[in-house]
Amino acid sequence: MRFAATIGLVALVACGGPPPAPIETVTGPNPQLPAPRQTLLPTVDIAPARGWPEGRTPVAAPGLAVNAFYQGLDHPRWMHVLPNGDVLVAESNKQPSAPKGLRGLAERIVMGIAGAETPSADRISLLRDADGDGVAEGRTILIDDLTSPFGMALMGNHLFIANTDALVKVPFRPGQTRIESPPEIVARLRANAPNRHWTKGLIARDDRLYVSVGSNSDHAENSLEAEQNRAAIWEIDPATGSARIFGRGLRNPVGMDIEPATGALWTVVNERDELGDNLVPDYLTRVRRGDDYGWPWIYYGDNRDPRVDQAGAPSAAKRPDYALGAHVAPLGLSFADGARLGHGAGAYVGLHGSWNRKPPSGYSVVFVPFRAGQPNGQPRDILTGFLDVGGNALGRPVGVEVARDGALLVADDVGNTIWRVARR
Repeated sequence: MRFAATIGLVALVACGGPPPAPIETVTGPNPQLPAPRQTLLPTVDIAPARGWPEGRTPVAAPGLAVNAFYQGLDHPRWMHVLPNGDVLVAESNKQPSAPKGLRGLAERIVMGIAGAETPSADRISLLRDADGDGVAEGRTILIDDLTSPFGMALMGNHLFIANTDALVKVPFRPGQTRIESPPEIVARLRANAPNRHWTKGLIARDDRLYVSVGSNSDHAENSLEAEQNRAAIWEIDPATGSARIFGRGLRNPVGMDIEPATGALWTVVNERDELGDNLVPDYLTRVRRGDDYGWPWIYYGDNRDPRVDQAGAPSAAKRPDYALGAHVAPLGLSFADGARLGHGAGAYVGLHGSWNRKPPSGYSVVFVPFRAGQPNGQPRDILTGFLDVGGNALGRPVGVEVARDGALLVADDVGNTIWRVARR
């Protein structure tokens, strides 16, 4: 009976409209945005999580090869490459929470099918490739008993970790394989229930740390009060813990990196849903101090969300620099500084993949070429094959990082693998 009710609930929300225009129309610096289309229930097209059959891998672009750097992890989401080449991996998921209402229950069912409801390992593991053959010989647990850890940054003699509810630090030097010191809280981070976008990205620039904090809803449907101090990038002084908002109006910023030619901070952002298969494009953008991208009132520069009361909206919003496509779910971001894949200047982006678009979008790692510090041209596929012919998710890419040897590492949270992409 419960199984039948569950299937019925998923079937209830699995409806859509006419086929969308090609996703290429909503990528690049000047996407062609359609009119918003509201429906009683959202489109749902779930790729059931299956994992990789024995001997099968994603598909690398011509001229590149892919291999498993390490397998058998527990929902690996994010990575940080240390100066000595060791790779830290956050094995993490959201903390348990009770769903609210019918929509909340439906969302939990959908995310469970997509592989996003596994218990959180709450740890950071260390992978080491001592002989340099492109395969880590083993894994050690660097630190555990964390709370949905995600972003990591090494600054001075401390490793900073962005838990879902706090930025913490522990004494650490590259070469260590275990941290015994208890984490020290640097700054609290907003994690109020239901903590919908639980991931907290982290990057260091100069003497400051930057933490990305996603919204608690799709379009503030649960009240603006529930969104206080969210949908923003925070700038934190690691010495004092003092914090201020650096950029706001970003629905769910996740990966961040520093563009090497200009020193600017860039991020990838998951935009809102339920306005159509090609709305709203997720994006890659530079963020300057004081920028406001308009969420929840405004999307993509000057478009007003018809579902949101415009009282309190900013008079103007910053337009994103580059559209990555609708519902592609960009999470990982790493500029090609130090990469040896032959692509030149640009950014690698991990697209986790859609759950609410027909046909599906994302499920790939792409390269966005840059010129003079700005995106220049259409995204190029680097790693694909995460969906099989039956629409099952064999894997889903999340974090992307350039390894010390110039290869690209990709965290796959459904395949429980770190993939390594290198030139043939």
